[in-house]
Amino acid sequence: MPKLWSDTIEAHRRTVDEAILDATWALVTERGLLAVTMSAIAEKTGIGRATLYKHFPDVEAILRAGHRRHVTAHLAQLARLREQSGDAAQRLRAVLEAYALICHHRRSHGTDELAALLHRGEDVAAAQAGLLSLFQELLAEAAEEGSVRRDMATDELATYCLHALRAAGGLPSEAAVRRLVAVTLAGLAPASGS
Repeated sequence: MPKLWSDTIEAHRRTVDEAILDATWALVTERGLLAVTMSAIAEKTGIGRATLYKHFPDVEAILRAGHRRHVTAHLAQLARLREQSGDAAQRLRAVLEAYALICHHRRSHGTDELAALLHRGEDVAAAQAGLLSLFQELLAEAAEEGSVRRDMATDELATYCLHALRAAGGLPSEAAVRRLVAVTLAGLAPASGS
């Protein structure tokens, strides 16, 4: 098959996949998780059910693919913040604040049923490992600068950040999220005289 033809087919497949993911998320938001069917997704997307089944075997597979896309975008956002110019302490604050805001806004993305379905398995474990690695690298840089405590290993500090900032999901406002970030950063600060 000519390369142009295969590239065109692949681009079309990606476009259809994106439309399916978007339609499914919209249906879950409108109707709730249990009311979403493959027929409803096909109708909302404007494709036949047979075509839908060529792309995804069931609703859960669609939701998992959508979640992977969402998580990948968040990790890319955090990686861009980590790579910005400025000292490590500034970049650490930016990354931690962005992560806390992601956690805060996540609660508006769905139900407990949806979270229970999507927040388990290998994809989530890989995403969490990537997030911890990103935090560790940035914490190591900040420790070298002297802006982060050195009496604890960076993997322990990264785990502290991850767990502390997940609490942002239950906070009532972005102002409260920023206060949580400030408290988390205070816990990372070097002890006086260090």
